[in-house]
Amino acid sequence: MESLNRVHLSGLRAAEATARLGSLSRAAGELQVSIGAVSQRITRLEEALGCRLFDRVARGMVPTETGREVMALLSSGFGQLGAAVDLATRDRSHTLTVSVAPIFGARWLVWRLPRFTERHPDIRVRVDSDSRLLDPNTSDADLCIRIGRGGWADVRAERLFDQRVMPVCAPALADRLQTPADLAHVPIIRDLNAAFSWNDWLAPIGMDAAMLGPGPEFSDGAVAFDAAMSGAGVFLAWETLDLNALARGLVVAPFERREPTGHSYWLISAGGRAVSPATRYFIRWMKEELEADGIPLCD
Repeated sequence: MESLNRVHLSGLRAAEATARLGSLSRAAGELQVSIGAVSQRITRLEEALGCRLFDRVARGMVPTETGREVMALLSSGFGQLGAAVDLATRDRSHTLTVSVAPIFGARWLVWRLPRFTERHPDIRVRVDSDSRLLDPNTSDADLCIRIGRGGWADVRAERLFDQRVMPVCAPALADRLQTPADLAHVPIIRDLNAAFSWNDWLAPIGMDAAMLGPGPEFSDGAVAFDAAMSGAGVFLAWETLDLNALARGLVVAPFERREPTGHSYWLISAGGRAVSPATRYFIRWMKEELEADGIPLCD
């Protein structure tokens, strides 16, 4: 860290912005200074470091080989600094950022979120629905809801409930399913990216997925579930995906038995950050909603 005393932060910002934006004029616009000021800051930075970071060519400023390596680290570093400033300046007691997988967000959370807002009108909820697994230690997410087996490092993790699966299908197709053995005679919808398999449901009753016939295949669980609603076949769905459709009669569960997949839903937050009041309210509300849905919570 002592090496930072040799250079000015303004020079580092000028160099990073010029490399990222591709020109002195764009960097000047972002930094709200003149083009000459940006050029002078970069020159002073190069003198302090004792190396050339840019080649001055007709088309503008082009990072040297050393410059490219330096700029990659600067971009990462300034990104971290920006995230730190965001975390420090926003009102964490009244703003809640929740990171969820798209399917959980669309099929369970958004249907219930108005009840949280009604109970806590002073808390603004921002839902980050993305398949990327955000790290709460380096992002602005107050809470991440994830599915897995646990064991994440440097985070606060609470096991919320176990993922359980059950076959579902359109009501018209359910008439053909009197016993689990009848699954061999209907189309089976498969989610190619599922972290579980039909054996999670079949094995406890001494059956094997090899008995199942063909059917449409999808790379997205939500699309596969929509196919089941359309009558295309039987799909092995999990509870937070099928609850609303079951309640509305869009699908039925011909067999009531639900089996765990070995995965659980977890509440993940930053290990070194205090849990905000808004986060505690949200967790308490989520647990109440899940219990009302008949989903058993983990101890």
